[in-house]
Formats: sequence, C-alpha cells, structure tokens
Amino acid sequence: MPGVKENRMNANIKMEPKVVNTRQGLVEYAEYGEGPAVIALHGAMGGYDQSLLLGRTVGGDGYRYIGVSRPGYLGTPLACGKTPEQQADLCAALLDTLGIDSAAVVAVSGGGPCALHFALRYQQRCRCLVLISTCGGKVDTPIPFSFKLTMLLVRLPGFANAMQKKALANMEQMVNRSISDPVVRARTLQDPEAGPLFMELIESTCDRMDQRMPGTANDIAITRTIDYPLEKIAVPVMIIHGTEDKMVPYTQHAKTLEARIPGAELLTIEGGEHVSIFTNREQVRERVVRFMNEHSPVAVGSVKAG
Repeated sequence: MPGVKENRMNANIKMEPKVVNTRQGLVEYAEYGEGPAVIALHGAMGGYDQSLLLGRTVGGDGYRYIGVSRPGYLGTPLACGKTPEQQADLCAALLDTLGIDSAAVVAVSGGGPCALHFALRYQQRCRCLVLISTCGGKVDTPIPFSFKLTMLLVRLPGFANAMQKKALANMEQMVNRSISDPVVRARTLQDPEAGPLFMELIESTCDRMDQRMPGTANDIAITRTIDYPLEKIAVPVMIIHGTEDKMVPYTQHAKTLEARIPGAELLTIEGGEHVSIFTNREQVRERVVRFMNEHSPVAVGSVKAG
C-alpha cells in the first residue's frame, strides 16, 4: 500500500508483551496509554497484538489499554482458562496483579463470552462493556472445511510457516473474503488510518498461526455450546454489529443482546460485515469514545477523541 500518515493512536505504543503469573495462572498482555484502564479482548486467531489493535481502532486517548492474550493464544496457556468464566477470572486476576481496581471492557467477536462473564462475575469492577460483532448465544454458522483442515495440519512441523508465506502471498484473497463489497473494500484500504489498521489485522492473523489455533478451537467449542444469563448483566453495555455479518448474524445475536441486556445500546452498521470496525471506523469510534467517556471518563484536561 502507498505511504499513509500514522494514526496518532499508534505513537509511542510499546508492543512488547509481558507474561505474569497471577493467582489464576499465567497470562500474556501488553499495554499502552495512561488513564482509566480498558481491558481489550481479541477474537479468534488473535492474541495480545490484536487486542491492542482493537483499542487503537475504536478507542480514544486518555485511557490505559491492556491488550490480553486469552487462554490458548500466544503466551497464555489454554489450561489457564478453557471456559469463559475462567477467562473472566483470569482478567480479574491480571487487574489484581497490576493493582487496578476496575476497568472498562472492549471485546470483539470471540472475545465476547469472556467479556460477558466478566460483567456478570465482576459487576463492581466492570465500568462498562463494549461488544463488537460478538455472539448473544449459541453460534450455529457452519465452519468452513478448509479451516477445519488447517486446524489439523497446523500441528505438523513447518506447516504454520508455509501457511504464513502462502497467506502473505495472497493477501488480496484474504482481504476480499473479509470485505465482499469492492467499493467498500477500496474505500477502506485507501483510508489513511483504517486501511493500515485493517491490513495489520490480516497480517497478524498469519503470524504464528500454530500458537493461535488452540484458543481458536476452544472459542469455537464455547460459542457452539453456551448460552448466557444476559438479563443479569447490570453494567452499561454498548453493542456494535453489522447487518451483513455472516460469521455472527446480526438478527440472531446483536438483536438478542439488545433485547435481553437491560438498558443496552445498539449501534447498527447498515450493510456492515464482521470487520465493520474498519469499514465504518469513524462511525464506530465516535460512538465508542462517547460511550466510554460517559461511563469511564478520562481525567479533566485529557484528549478524549480524534
């Protein structure tokens, strides 16, 4: 892609992760920024890198973003949290280790179950919850055979590196699968901030694929077997979802979350797909920043949005 101006949210971000031993076990995380804490939770094929990318894509300034590798991803062992309840406990233990009393939570896609249970189990510690393209119950969309095959083959020595080279050599195909509309795709890629952020997501998914697969397989199992007592959630909730999301259908999930979570707000992205935070970044970010500033305000004098 041609040279683009740097998103100011990218400045001075230290991407080097740390692995700490909490009372719930090991957890990998990285962070940037200062201010009220925000736990950022990635989706499938993610890790701390994509959690921080989530914060940089939808968040505003004046916050301390803590990007977590959920169990089974990169440096966080799957044994530290196979269930969403255990993952929520691990996040709470990380806050304890960092000396943080409470935090806002922002989750995308497969990070939703952990986020929902954090709000359920730690109401007093969860300032607010932002759910982006997440499930509101059991997911029944079919898993592509090609992905099932990849999950098996990635265990073979050298396969992950071979897959990474193949994927990076066919980036256009990966981009086309994520954004089907050619006009929207071109607009997103040409955007000086959303374009590089989206490409960073695609590239990170190809990096260390074998270290992202255990968590991904676990996420798939979770989302196909678990429902949630959504009526018991008592923290402010913002839901963001595209109407053309094929992975987590809008009517089945976003509308369920809105209907069952007391007082939940829903931002509907008309025509948006699973990656609406990139294709409709300004619209999403404006609402997230407003919501966050209302329920987890930054200090007086801090820059709030951009």
